[in-house]
Amino acid sequence: MVVLAALLGQETLLTLASLLVISIPFGWVWQRIAFYRVAYQRHLNETRVFEGEHVTLTLRVVNRKYLPIPWLRVVDQIPLALSPQEKKLAPSHLPLTGFLETRASLLWNERARWEYHIPCHKRGYYALGPATLSSGDLFGLFERSLEYPHTDRLIVYPRMDPLEDWGLPPKEPFGDARTRLPVFQDPTRIRGLRDYHPEDAPKHIHWRATARHNALKVKQYDPTINYNWVFFLNLATYELAWQGVDSELAERAIRLTASLANFASEQKYAFGLVANGTYPDSDQRLRILPGRDPAQLRSVLEALAAVSYFVASPLETLLRRESPNLPWGSTLIVITPLVTENLLAEILRLHDVGRKIALVSLDENWKTESLPGIIVHHARESVNQ
Repeated sequence: MVVLAALLGQETLLTLASLLVISIPFGWVWQRIAFYRVAYQRHLNETRVFEGEHVTLTLRVVNRKYLPIPWLRVVDQIPLALSPQEKKLAPSHLPLTGFLETRASLLWNERARWEYHIPCHKRGYYALGPATLSSGDLFGLFERSLEYPHTDRLIVYPRMDPLEDWGLPPKEPFGDARTRLPVFQDPTRIRGLRDYHPEDAPKHIHWRATARHNALKVKQYDPTINYNWVFFLNLATYELAWQGVDSELAERAIRLTASLANFASEQKYAFGLVANGTYPDSDQRLRILPGRDPAQLRSVLEALAAVSYFVASPLETLLRRESPNLPWGSTLIVITPLVTENLLAEILRLHDVGRKIALVSLDENWKTESLPGIIVHHARESVNQ
Protein backbone atom coordinates (compact mmCIF):
# COMPACT_ATOMS: atom_id res chain seq x y z
CA MET A 1 0.00 0.00 0.00
CA VAL A 2 2.87 2.37 0.76
CA VAL A 3 4.50 1.68 -2.64
CA LEU A 4 1.25 2.03 -4.56
CA ALA A 5 0.30 5.22 -2.72
CA ALA A 6 3.73 6.71 -3.47
CA LEU A 7 3.54 5.78 -7.16
CA LEU A 8 0.01 7.10 -7.54
CA GLY A 9 0.61 10.20 -5.43
CA GLN A 10 -2.23 9.42 -3.00
CA GLU A 11 -1.23 11.26 0.17
CA THR A 12 -4.19 10.01 2.25
CA LEU A 13 -3.56 6.38 1.37
CA LEU A 14 0.17 6.87 1.99
CA THR A 15 -0.51 8.29 5.47
CA LEU A 16 -2.86 5.43 6.36
CA ALA A 17 -0.47 2.76 5.10
CA SER A 18 2.44 4.35 6.96
CA LEU A 19 0.46 4.33 10.19
CA LEU A 20 -0.32 0.63 9.73
CA VAL A 21 3.34 -0.15 9.08
CA ILE A 22 4.27 1.56 12.32
CA SER A 23 1.35 0.52 14.57
CA ILE A 24 1.20 -3.22 13.79
CA PRO A 25 4.77 -4.11 14.88
CA PHE A 26 4.55 -1.58 17.72
CA GLY A 27 1.29 -3.15 18.98
CA TRP A 28 2.74 -6.66 18.67
CA VAL A 29 5.77 -5.72 20.78
CA TRP A 30 3.53 -3.97 23.32
CA GLN A 31 1.37 -7.05 23.92
CA ARG A 32 4.47 -9.24 24.19
CA ILE A 33 5.77 -7.22 27.13
CA ALA A 34 2.35 -6.35 28.59
CA PHE A 35 2.81 -8.68 31.61
CA TYR A 36 6.46 -7.89 32.21
CA ARG A 37 6.85 -6.88 35.89
CA VAL A 38 3.09 -7.20 36.46
CA ALA A 39 2.07 -8.93 39.70
CA TYR A 40 -1.34 -10.22 40.71
CA GLN A 41 -2.33 -11.09 44.27
CA ARG A 42 -5.44 -12.63 45.86
CA HIS A 43 -5.81 -12.30 49.62
CA LEU A 44 -8.38 -13.50 52.17
CA ASN A 45 -8.43 -11.84 55.57
CA GLU A 46 -9.45 -15.21 57.10
CA THR A 47 -8.92 -18.75 55.82
CA ARG A 48 -11.04 -20.51 58.49
CA VAL A 49 -14.48 -19.25 59.48
CA PHE A 50 -17.79 -20.61 60.74
CA GLU A 51 -21.15 -20.65 59.01
CA GLY A 52 -22.77 -17.22 59.09
CA GLU A 53 -19.49 -15.27 59.22
CA HIS A 54 -18.01 -13.04 56.51
CA VAL A 55 -14.61 -12.85 54.85
CA THR A 56 -13.02 -10.05 52.85
CA LEU A 57 -11.49 -10.90 49.49
CA THR A 58 -8.89 -8.43 48.20
CA LEU A 59 -7.52 -8.50 44.64
CA ARG A 60 -4.44 -6.46 43.71
CA VAL A 61 -2.64 -5.85 40.42
CA VAL A 62 0.63 -3.92 40.26
CA ASN A 63 2.35 -2.61 37.12
CA ARG A 64 6.05 -2.11 38.01
CA LYS A 65 7.30 -0.96 34.61
CA TYR A 66 7.32 2.37 32.76
CA LEU A 67 5.07 1.12 29.96
CA PRO A 68 1.36 1.61 30.77
CA ILE A 69 -1.25 -1.12 30.44
CA PRO A 70 -4.12 0.38 28.41
CA TRP A 71 -6.55 -2.34 29.44
CA LEU A 72 -6.49 -5.30 31.78
CA ARG A 73 -9.13 -7.95 32.43
CA VAL A 74 -8.90 -10.29 35.42
CA VAL A 75 -11.14 -13.37 35.52
CA ASP A 76 -10.94 -15.32 38.80
CA GLN A 77 -12.69 -18.63 39.50
CA ILE A 78 -14.88 -18.41 42.62
CA PRO A 79 -17.26 -21.06 44.02
CA LEU A 80 -20.90 -20.08 43.61
CA ALA A 81 -21.42 -20.55 47.36
CA LEU A 82 -18.99 -17.66 47.94
CA SER A 83 -20.66 -15.07 45.73
CA PRO A 84 -19.59 -11.51 46.77
CA GLN A 85 -22.14 -9.02 47.97
CA GLU A 86 -20.89 -6.27 45.64
CA LYS A 87 -20.95 -8.19 42.36
CA LYS A 88 -22.64 -11.21 40.84
CA LEU A 89 -20.50 -14.01 39.46
CA ALA A 90 -20.54 -14.57 35.71
CA PRO A 91 -21.70 -18.00 34.47
CA SER A 92 -19.05 -20.67 34.09
CA HIS A 93 -18.73 -24.00 32.30
CA LEU A 94 -17.32 -25.45 35.53
CA PRO A 95 -19.80 -27.04 37.97
CA LEU A 96 -20.63 -25.01 41.10
CA THR A 97 -18.18 -22.32 39.98
CA GLY A 98 -18.54 -18.79 38.64
CA PHE A 99 -16.22 -16.12 37.25
CA LEU A 100 -15.41 -12.91 39.11
CA GLU A 101 -14.44 -10.45 36.37
CA THR A 102 -12.71 -7.13 37.00
CA ARG A 103 -11.21 -4.57 34.61
CA ALA A 104 -8.63 -1.82 34.99
CA SER A 105 -6.27 0.50 33.11
CA LEU A 106 -2.86 1.03 34.70
CA LEU A 107 -0.29 3.75 34.09
CA TRP A 108 3.42 3.24 34.77
CA ASN A 109 4.15 2.12 38.35
CA GLU A 110 0.45 2.13 39.19
CA ARG A 111 -1.63 -0.42 41.07
CA ALA A 112 -5.30 -1.37 41.23
CA ARG A 113 -7.16 -2.86 44.18
CA TRP A 114 -10.62 -4.40 44.51
CA GLU A 115 -12.26 -5.46 47.77
CA TYR A 116 -15.24 -7.79 48.05
CA HIS A 117 -17.21 -8.96 51.08
CA ILE A 118 -18.22 -12.61 50.97
CA PRO A 119 -20.90 -14.08 53.28
CA CYS A 120 -20.22 -17.72 54.19
CA HIS A 121 -23.66 -19.28 54.42
CA LYS A 122 -22.68 -22.90 53.75
CA ARG A 123 -19.98 -25.05 55.29
CA GLY A 124 -17.41 -26.43 52.90
CA TYR A 125 -13.78 -26.72 51.82
CA TYR A 126 -13.43 -24.21 49.01
CA ALA A 127 -10.71 -23.35 46.50
CA LEU A 128 -10.48 -19.85 44.97
CA GLY A 129 -8.63 -19.64 41.68
CA PRO A 130 -6.86 -20.00 39.37
CA ALA A 131 -7.15 -16.63 37.64
CA THR A 132 -6.62 -15.53 34.06
CA LEU A 133 -5.20 -12.09 33.20
CA SER A 134 -5.75 -10.66 29.71
CA SER A 135 -4.25 -7.53 28.17
CA GLY A 136 -3.00 -6.16 24.86
CA ASP A 137 -1.80 -3.13 22.97
CA LEU A 138 -3.24 0.37 22.87
CA PHE A 139 -4.81 -0.14 19.43
CA GLY A 140 -6.66 -3.35 20.31
CA LEU A 141 -4.94 -5.28 17.54
CA PHE A 142 -3.39 -7.99 19.71
CA GLU A 143 -4.41 -9.73 22.93
CA ARG A 144 -2.45 -11.91 25.30
CA SER A 145 -3.51 -13.99 28.32
CA LEU A 146 -1.58 -15.15 31.34
CA GLU A 147 -2.76 -17.71 33.89
CA TYR A 148 -2.18 -17.15 37.58
CA PRO A 149 -2.22 -20.77 38.84
CA HIS A 150 -2.12 -20.08 42.58
CA THR A 151 -5.25 -21.08 44.52
CA ASP A 152 -6.37 -20.00 47.99
CA ARG A 153 -8.23 -22.28 50.37
CA LEU A 154 -11.16 -21.25 52.52
CA ILE A 155 -12.60 -23.62 55.12
CA VAL A 156 -16.09 -22.87 56.39
CA TYR A 157 -16.71 -24.86 59.56
CA PRO A 158 -20.21 -26.06 60.47
CA ARG A 159 -21.91 -23.99 63.14
CA MET A 160 -21.56 -25.09 66.77
CA ASP A 161 -24.41 -24.55 69.23
CA PRO A 162 -24.86 -25.27 72.95
CA LEU A 163 -26.28 -28.71 73.66
CA GLU A 164 -29.41 -27.25 75.27
CA ASP A 165 -30.28 -25.71 71.89
CA TRP A 166 -30.54 -29.27 70.59
CA GLY A 167 -32.64 -30.42 73.52
CA LEU A 168 -29.75 -32.41 75.01
CA PRO A 169 -28.67 -32.28 78.67
CA PRO A 170 -25.99 -29.60 79.01
CA LYS A 171 -24.08 -31.68 81.60
CA GLU A 172 -23.06 -35.29 81.06
CA PRO A 173 -25.42 -35.83 78.10
CA PHE A 174 -24.50 -39.50 77.88
CA GLY A 175 -24.69 -40.42 81.56
CA ASP A 176 -22.36 -40.37 84.53
CA ALA A 177 -19.62 -42.82 83.67
CA ARG A 178 -17.22 -41.97 86.50
CA THR A 179 -17.72 -45.28 88.26
CA ARG A 180 -17.06 -47.27 85.10
CA LEU A 181 -14.03 -45.41 83.78
CA PRO A 182 -10.44 -46.00 84.92
CA VAL A 183 -8.57 -43.30 86.82
CA PHE A 184 -5.29 -41.98 85.45
CA GLN A 185 -2.74 -39.39 86.48
CA ASP A 186 -3.04 -36.15 84.55
CA PRO A 187 0.51 -34.89 83.73
CA THR A 188 -0.82 -31.37 83.21
CA ARG A 189 -2.03 -31.11 86.83
CA ILE A 190 0.99 -31.27 89.18
CA ARG A 191 0.01 -31.54 92.85
CA GLY A 192 3.43 -31.73 94.53
CA LEU A 193 6.58 -33.80 95.07
CA ARG A 194 7.42 -37.01 96.90
CA ASP A 195 10.36 -39.35 97.29
CA TYR A 196 11.31 -41.65 94.44
CA HIS A 197 10.09 -45.26 94.49
CA PRO A 198 11.63 -48.04 92.39
CA GLU A 199 8.39 -48.53 90.44
CA ASP A 200 8.29 -44.85 89.35
CA ALA A 201 8.94 -44.07 85.69
CA PRO A 202 12.07 -41.96 85.02
CA LYS A 203 10.01 -39.42 83.06
CA HIS A 204 8.28 -38.37 86.30
CA ILE A 205 11.54 -37.43 88.08
CA HIS A 206 11.79 -33.73 88.92
CA TRP A 207 15.48 -33.13 88.25
CA ARG A 208 15.69 -29.60 89.63
CA ALA A 209 14.10 -30.65 92.91
CA THR A 210 16.40 -33.70 92.97
CA ALA A 211 19.46 -31.48 92.69
CA ARG A 212 18.12 -29.08 95.32
CA HIS A 213 17.34 -31.80 97.91
CA ASN A 214 20.22 -34.09 96.92
CA ALA A 215 17.69 -36.94 96.69
CA LEU A 216 15.51 -38.29 93.92
CA LYS A 217 12.13 -36.56 93.81
CA VAL A 218 9.20 -37.35 91.53
CA LYS A 219 6.16 -35.32 90.59
CA GLN A 220 2.74 -36.10 91.99
CA TYR A 221 -0.28 -35.52 89.75
CA ASP A 222 -3.96 -35.06 90.41
CA PRO A 223 -6.05 -38.02 89.26
CA THR A 224 -8.29 -37.69 86.23
CA ILE A 225 -10.91 -39.82 84.53
CA ASN A 226 -10.29 -40.90 80.96
CA TYR A 227 -13.43 -40.02 79.02
CA ASN A 228 -13.27 -41.36 75.50
CA TRP A 229 -15.99 -40.53 72.98
CA VAL A 230 -16.15 -41.69 69.37
CA PHE A 231 -18.80 -40.09 67.17
CA PHE A 232 -20.30 -42.24 64.42
CA LEU A 233 -21.94 -39.88 61.92
CA ASN A 234 -24.51 -41.22 59.48
CA LEU A 235 -24.90 -39.18 56.25
CA ALA A 236 -27.61 -41.43 54.80
CA THR A 237 -31.00 -39.72 54.91
CA TYR A 238 -32.95 -42.44 53.05
CA GLU A 239 -32.81 -46.21 53.34
CA LEU A 240 -31.97 -46.67 49.65
CA ALA A 241 -29.14 -44.74 47.99
CA TRP A 242 -31.07 -44.15 44.76
CA GLN A 243 -33.70 -42.15 46.69
CA GLY A 244 -31.25 -39.25 46.93
CA VAL A 245 -30.16 -37.06 49.81
CA ASP A 246 -32.05 -34.69 52.10
CA SER A 247 -29.28 -32.10 52.27
CA GLU A 248 -30.97 -30.05 55.00
CA LEU A 249 -31.29 -33.07 57.28
CA ALA A 250 -27.70 -34.13 56.58
CA GLU A 251 -26.45 -30.64 57.41
CA ARG A 252 -28.32 -30.75 60.73
CA ALA A 253 -26.55 -34.00 61.57
CA ILE A 254 -23.19 -32.42 60.73
CA ARG A 255 -23.92 -29.36 62.89
CA LEU A 256 -25.00 -31.60 65.78
CA THR A 257 -21.75 -33.57 65.51
CA ALA A 258 -19.76 -30.34 65.55
CA SER A 259 -21.64 -29.16 68.65
CA LEU A 260 -20.95 -32.43 70.48
CA ALA A 261 -17.28 -32.32 69.48
CA ASN A 262 -17.03 -28.78 70.83
CA PHE A 263 -18.58 -29.91 74.13
CA ALA A 264 -16.10 -32.80 74.37
CA SER A 265 -13.20 -30.43 73.69
CA GLU A 266 -14.37 -28.00 76.37
CA GLN A 267 -14.60 -30.85 78.88
CA LYS A 268 -11.12 -32.05 77.81
CA TYR A 269 -12.41 -35.48 76.79
CA ALA A 270 -10.62 -37.67 74.29
CA PHE A 271 -12.83 -37.85 71.19
CA GLY A 272 -12.72 -39.04 67.62
CA LEU A 273 -14.92 -39.21 64.54
CA VAL A 274 -15.98 -41.88 62.06
CA ALA A 275 -18.45 -41.16 59.24
CA ASN A 276 -19.79 -43.05 56.26
CA GLY A 277 -19.51 -39.91 54.14
CA THR A 278 -16.41 -39.35 52.00
CA TYR A 279 -14.04 -36.54 51.18
CA PRO A 280 -14.85 -34.56 47.98
CA ASP A 281 -13.82 -36.31 44.73
CA SER A 282 -12.66 -39.33 46.71
CA ASP A 283 -13.96 -42.65 48.02
CA GLN A 284 -11.93 -42.33 51.21
CA ARG A 285 -14.24 -42.35 54.21
CA LEU A 286 -13.82 -39.97 57.11
CA ARG A 287 -11.96 -41.40 60.12
CA ILE A 288 -10.17 -39.55 62.95
CA LEU A 289 -8.82 -41.57 65.87
CA PRO A 290 -9.70 -40.42 69.40
CA GLY A 291 -7.33 -37.95 71.01
CA ARG A 292 -7.05 -35.12 73.52
CA ASP A 293 -4.65 -32.99 71.51
CA PRO A 294 -5.56 -29.25 71.56
CA ALA A 295 -5.78 -29.40 67.76
CA GLN A 296 -8.21 -32.34 67.81
CA LEU A 297 -11.28 -30.11 67.55
CA ARG A 298 -9.85 -28.29 64.55
CA SER A 299 -9.13 -31.62 62.82
CA VAL A 300 -12.70 -32.79 63.41
CA LEU A 301 -14.21 -29.49 62.23
CA GLU A 302 -12.08 -29.50 59.08
CA ALA A 303 -13.22 -33.02 58.30
CA LEU A 304 -16.86 -32.05 58.87
CA ALA A 305 -16.42 -29.02 56.62
CA ALA A 306 -15.11 -31.18 53.79
CA VAL A 307 -17.28 -34.31 54.06
CA SER A 308 -19.60 -34.97 51.13
CA TYR A 309 -23.02 -36.61 51.00
CA PHE A 310 -21.73 -39.67 49.13
CA VAL A 311 -22.29 -42.66 51.45
CA ALA A 312 -19.56 -45.27 51.11
CA SER A 313 -21.26 -47.90 53.29
CA PRO A 314 -24.21 -48.24 55.70
CA LEU A 315 -23.47 -47.04 59.21
CA GLU A 316 -24.20 -50.45 60.74
CA THR A 317 -21.43 -51.92 58.57
CA LEU A 318 -19.09 -49.17 59.70
CA LEU A 319 -19.94 -49.82 63.36
CA ARG A 320 -19.22 -53.51 62.98
CA ARG A 321 -15.93 -52.86 61.19
CA GLU A 322 -14.53 -50.04 63.35
CA SER A 323 -15.63 -50.95 66.88
CA PRO A 324 -13.00 -53.72 67.38
CA ASN A 325 -10.24 -51.17 66.68
CA LEU A 326 -11.43 -48.69 69.33
CA PRO A 327 -10.50 -48.65 73.05
CA TRP A 328 -12.82 -50.87 75.07
CA GLY A 329 -13.84 -48.10 77.47
CA SER A 330 -14.94 -45.76 74.67
CA THR A 331 -18.48 -44.48 74.42
CA LEU A 332 -19.74 -44.98 70.87
CA ILE A 333 -22.12 -42.13 70.04
CA VAL A 334 -24.26 -42.75 66.96
CA ILE A 335 -25.58 -39.56 65.35
CA THR A 336 -28.06 -40.33 62.62
CA PRO A 337 -30.79 -38.53 60.65
CA LEU A 338 -32.35 -41.92 59.87
CA VAL A 339 -33.05 -44.85 62.22
CA THR A 340 -33.40 -48.24 60.51
CA GLU A 341 -33.99 -51.74 61.81
CA ASN A 342 -30.51 -52.84 60.72
CA LEU A 343 -28.92 -49.94 62.59
CA LEU A 344 -30.88 -50.71 65.77
CA ALA A 345 -29.91 -54.38 65.53
CA GLU A 346 -26.21 -53.51 65.34
CA ILE A 347 -26.49 -51.06 68.25
CA LEU A 348 -28.14 -53.76 70.39
CA ARG A 349 -25.47 -56.28 69.38
CA LEU A 350 -22.67 -53.93 70.44
CA HIS A 351 -24.42 -53.33 73.77
CA ASP A 352 -24.81 -57.06 74.35
CA VAL A 353 -21.06 -57.63 73.89
CA GLY A 354 -20.29 -54.98 76.51
CA ARG A 355 -19.84 -51.81 74.50
CA LYS A 356 -21.05 -48.51 75.98
CA ILE A 357 -23.16 -46.92 73.27
CA ALA A 358 -25.53 -43.98 72.86
CA LEU A 359 -27.96 -43.03 70.08
CA VAL A 360 -28.76 -39.46 69.06
CA SER A 361 -31.56 -39.41 66.48
CA LEU A 362 -32.76 -36.64 64.19
CA ASP A 363 -35.39 -38.88 62.61
CA GLU A 364 -38.78 -37.29 63.27
CA ASN A 365 -40.57 -40.34 61.88
CA TRP A 366 -38.98 -42.68 64.43
CA LYS A 367 -40.68 -42.90 67.79
CA THR A 368 -38.14 -43.19 70.56
CA GLU A 369 -38.15 -46.75 71.73
CA SER A 370 -36.97 -48.09 75.07
CA LEU A 371 -33.53 -49.60 74.52
CA PRO A 372 -32.41 -51.04 77.89
CA GLY A 373 -28.92 -49.95 78.85
CA ILE A 374 -28.61 -47.57 75.87
CA ILE A 375 -28.88 -43.81 76.20
CA VAL A 376 -31.25 -42.45 73.56
CA HIS A 377 -31.77 -38.77 72.73
CA HIS A 378 -34.07 -37.27 70.11
CA ALA A 379 -32.33 -34.03 69.09
CA ARG A 380 -34.28 -31.10 67.70
CA GLU A 381 -32.58 -27.95 66.46
CA SER A 382 -33.89 -24.77 68.08
CA VAL A 383 -36.09 -22.65 65.81
CA ASN A 384 -34.17 -19.55 66.92
CA GLN A 385 -30.92 -20.77 65.35
